[in-house]
Amino acid sequence: MYKLGEQFKINYDNAVANEKSIFQGKKYRITILTDRLVRFEYNDEGVFEDRPTALVWNRKFNVPQFEVKEDSKFLEITTKYFKISYVKEKNYSGGRLNATSNLKVELLNSDRFWYYGHPEVRNLGAPKQQLVNKRGKYEFGRALYSTEGFASIDDSESKIISENGVFIDRPSQTIDTYVFMYLNDYQLCLQDYYELTGYPALIPRYALGNWWSRNESYNDETLKDLIDQFDYQEIPISIVLLNEEWHLNSYDKKKNLKTGFTFNKENFKEPYDMISYLHSKGIRIGLNINPLQGIYPYEEYYENAKKYLEPDEAGIIPFNALDPRFIDVYLKMMIHPLDAIDVDFYWIDINNDINKFNNFVLNHYHFYDMKRSYKRRPMILSNNARVASHRYPVLYSGKTLVDWETLKLIPFFNGSASNIGVAWWSHDIGGYHKGIEDNELYIRFVQIGVFSPILKFGSQKGKYYKREPWRWNIKTYNIVKDYLTLRHRLIPYLYSEAYKYHKYGSFIIEPIYYRYKEVYDDLLYRNQYYLGSEFFISPILTKKNHVMNRVIHKFYIPDGVWFDFVTGKKFPGGRSYVSFFRDQDYPVFVKAGSIIPLSNEENLFDTTPPKNMEIQIFPGRSNTYQLYEDDGMSDLYNKGFFIKTNIDYNYLPNNHTVIVRATEGKSGIIPKFRNYKIKFRNTKQPEEVITFVNDVQVKNRHYTEGPDFVVEVDNVTTIGQLTVNCKGKDIEIDAIRLINDDIEGIISDLTIETEMKERIDAVIFSDLSIKKKRISIRKLRKKGLDQKFIKLFLKLLEYIEQV
Repeated sequence: MYKLGEQFKINYDNAVANEKSIFQGKKYRITILTDRLVRFEYNDEGVFEDRPTALVWNRKFNVPQFEVKEDSKFLEITTKYFKISYVKEKNYSGGRLNATSNLKVELLNSDRFWYYGHPEVRNLGAPKQQLVNKRGKYEFGRALYSTEGFASIDDSESKIISENGVFIDRPSQTIDTYVFMYLNDYQLCLQDYYELTGYPALIPRYALGNWWSRNESYNDETLKDLIDQFDYQEIPISIVLLNEEWHLNSYDKKKNLKTGFTFNKENFKEPYDMISYLHSKGIRIGLNINPLQGIYPYEEYYENAKKYLEPDEAGIIPFNALDPRFIDVYLKMMIHPLDAIDVDFYWIDINNDINKFNNFVLNHYHFYDMKRSYKRRPMILSNNARVASHRYPVLYSGKTLVDWETLKLIPFFNGSASNIGVAWWSHDIGGYHKGIEDNELYIRFVQIGVFSPILKFGSQKGKYYKREPWRWNIKTYNIVKDYLTLRHRLIPYLYSEAYKYHKYGSFIIEPIYYRYKEVYDDLLYRNQYYLGSEFFISPILTKKNHVMNRVIHKFYIPDGVWFDFVTGKKFPGGRSYVSFFRDQDYPVFVKAGSIIPLSNEENLFDTTPPKNMEIQIFPGRSNTYQLYEDDGMSDLYNKGFFIKTNIDYNYLPNNHTVIVRATEGKSGIIPKFRNYKIKFRNTKQPEEVITFVNDVQVKNRHYTEGPDFVVEVDNVTTIGQLTVNCKGKDIEIDAIRLINDDIEGIISDLTIETEMKERIDAVIFSDLSIKKKRISIRKLRKKGLDQKFIKLFLKLLEYIEQV
């Protein structure tokens, strides 16, 4: 068997289940993996599989508790979640007339059950690959999340992974199905799935910044000009992706070939120098590759490759993903030379409609090939191969249209990806091609990108596709700059959430319908989602009313008390709201007691753990947030080179205490000392402010910043403890959001004579009934109020009546 390398070996011991969990006959084998997860195998020859497959790598679970009743003909197994009834040696399929006659799995504490061949029509599905298909619709495949409380995964056709990391066929036709019976405990179902298939990879820290990609033929000069412009505009980016034209791509009479692994020296004379320049700016680089057309004679190491692989009649070495010799030569002679000049990662850009398994194989080998050096943490960008895609971040949703319909699809798509445990999807901000470039649409794309797992710009070649923020009008430029800056400031929070996803399987994106199932069929609310543990997002997906110059947006606030992240306005939960959002506004909420760590660095191109950190604290309840940090680039975190810092907030109405303390890890990972800015949201100047580092009282600077109170403490050791205590009577500001404030803002901004504004105000905020207010507004037409404004205020009264 061909040996590919140590980095591709899978632990064979972990693929074998505990024998105490196995019930086996001549043709069947049933394995109780957890009290929610069971494996069913059936093979006429009695051949069962204990090797890892493309999907499943671990079956060595702790033996769960279960009860067994059996005789020579029947087997009954009961766990906390399900009961299996099976007629021994019978094929699992009971036929059309009585599907459960041979095998039935009952979901306890419900009236639901699973059987082999169950249609699972209430499975909500997850994205297959692109954001939309050719008809402009979602294309979903079966996932794990179902309103029935169970789901199955068929592993019968998966290839086996040999001990040397080579994919091989199964020896015989078999049934190999995993059934998840979780009732309402979907988070536990996901944990079982991750234990079975591998936990999500921890992406590099820089991947959480702003990505730049355009299908342009960049060269040394134009790429440097682009980076200099971002630098001059003080708009941070963390990744540059070079699309299809960075490499040689012409051979004989063929032009614009997709395949290529050798830099075009006419564009980049010294690729290493170009990459070093990007790295010096804190920017990482990815390259677009597509090897399906094979290896051409123009490659720098073609002659070496030809010694091991046979070219065809045209001199081209054919692509063969299942030939380990080809993979070995391809990686060592095409990819490793690029690694040697410090390329950070690769965009594997192949059409997986036709080449689904090729897509998976390339994703797998590229990702795990990066593990041969601990210094570079693996990451790829690729289409969704739909086999354990959480193991191979990041996914790309394809070339989308520039239009509002594309924008509307993104939040539901991202949320549905969680139905199969995938978080790291990227979409081209602004859309990729066609359509009409529009200020408002561009702003809303950027805003949703900031509060998505990945923010990636991308567009087709063409000077009229405007993705650079400075190419828009000054208003759009300022709004987009602020949001892109916020994205980089959020990296400490986002990276901590990424770690929790990797380590514990916690959600990055949790759709609202996980907690409120009735919302799934409500097109108005189902696009809302939680971003990590602290944020709740209600994305704006529609155009504004141009008369009021605002979007009329209806949204639902979950149970509890929530605050607008920007304004600090309070929203009591468990109810719907209507609000009016300007271009610069976005409905982002944090729950009471939320703790948000932010970078406070001036140079936000640098995505490493910051020396200057701001921590925003929202009042209302005590809370603890764990900040996770490591070098963000290597795999050393697996060897304990990380640091976890607890941020404890002890809340009393007249006494707020914040304690920042390192709890686990090693020193030397993050800055030795850190300057902290603790911002207590909706808090007045207290009577007393005391700060300690460890047990020593230290000086601080404190002041009010609008409705917030700020305490700054410099040069705090990051492996010690900072304590900030604020005391005072009635220091909390009850900044409840009032719709009157929104309407006053609308009236103020309208191009109406001031005296008319006063008349409108007198009507809108009077004690009259809504019906009489409508009559009074209509009468203002005789006073000169334009009909378009009358329609506007009648609409506003309609919304006021709703709330």
